[in-house]
Amino acid sequence: MSEKIETGSVITGKVTGIQPYGVFVALDENTQGLVHISEITHGYVKDINEHLKVGDEVKVKVLSVDEAAGKIGLSIRATEEAPVQQEAKPKKAARKRQPTLQQQTEESPQGFNTLKDKLEEWIEQSQREDLIKK
Repeated sequence: MSEKIETGSVITGKVTGIQPYGVFVALDENTQGLVHISEITHGYVKDINEHLKVGDEVKVKVLSVDEAAGKIGLSIRATEEAPVQQEAKPKKAARKRQPTLQQQTEESPQGFNTLKDKLEEWIEQSQREDLIKK
């Protein structure tokens, strides 16, 4: 591995191979690294082939260097400006809001009964003589 490749440096390389999980980039004649699919660009990448092809020259940032394993982690995304996030459009306020479950149970007797309420009712029913089958 070359001595000059350091974490954080930005290098121009050439795409040498494309796999479903990422792109191999040659940094010099003897050294190549991997750009994981999540580091291709900002946003979701479904198919790498829609963004890059073999032979493309790309500017990459070195994320990690593992000399023992001979692996270099690269990122194209880190060399690009992040797209400006558009503010979310406010939802239409014209719709009437539905009351929460708690509001429903406090306001009206309809809806779900809690197990505690039902248990008290069942105990009461079990003790009534007129409901006991003979």
